[in-house]
Amino acid sequence: MVSDHLTDFFNYLSIEKGLSSNTTAAYRRDLERFFHYLSINQLNLSQITPVELVGYTSWLRGRDNTEFKIGESSIARNVISLRSYFSYLANEHNYQNPTLNFHPPKIPKRLPKALTVEQVMNILEISGDDLISLRDRALLELLYATGARVTEIINLNTTDISTINNDNSQVTTIRVKGKGGKERVVPIGSFGLTAVNDYLTRSRPTLCKVLTQKALFLNQRGGRLTRQSAWSVVANRAERAGLAEVVTPHSMRHSFATHLLDGGADIRVVQELLGHASVTTTQIYTLITIDRLRESYASAHPRSK
Repeated sequence: MVSDHLTDFFNYLSIEKGLSSNTTAAYRRDLERFFHYLSINQLNLSQITPVELVGYTSWLRGRDNTEFKIGESSIARNVISLRSYFSYLANEHNYQNPTLNFHPPKIPKRLPKALTVEQVMNILEISGDDLISLRDRALLELLYATGARVTEIINLNTTDISTINNDNSQVTTIRVKGKGGKERVVPIGSFGLTAVNDYLTRSRPTLCKVLTQKALFLNQRGGRLTRQSAWSVVANRAERAGLAEVVTPHSMRHSFATHLLDGGADIRVVQELLGHASVTTTQIYTLITIDRLRESYASAHPRSK
């Protein structure tokens, strides 16, 4: 059966393409949805044509289907997953590829939502001396200080923090493993460093249950903090700071990039810090900065009305 190649495909994604476990899991969910569609329509892979693929995306949009209805961005990701899967089958197992001219729907670019500097400060300045508060403060400071993705932060080990001497001064950095296993080094400012040092000296030793534990951020049971827990930390802190909107770890990343560009940082430097493969991805943040300049001009310049 063709479906027997699914395990090989997922191994190919994780080992040969170096995709993260989260990305591989997303591919798995997409293909499970696709095989469910095949099952209820009594189809097999050899019967899939471009016409059938159009029928599948219509089904995903909720036509004749309510349980599995998803939005356009998720449909686009599903199409990408199918294209990767059929391409793998064609290259490795000589199957016909019906997705060659089947492209994901175009999704309008949405500007990432960045917090103001004041909003970020309100989140970061919530204090507490208990074990969890010290950990959460360090987590939030690192998210904003480095612009790292939440998965990159929770995957940090204590050995990923290092201090080097540079022209009679010391610079502390973290070594981040990003998408595709690519590593980058990102500096930590004084506020982030203070929060991390407080956590390492006053909180982590108590949270840690075994000496062999390498994870930087630990939960109350002494294990590595999960992605979901990190999301909860950010959301709870934002709520305590009185922010009405939903704030996520990615909000901190967006704010990091936007505030750097607002401050005059070179876009290539921001690209490197964010771990973007292409500067085109980073350029979306310049649109936010331009929008803010336009708003300031419109409200302050006497000849803008």
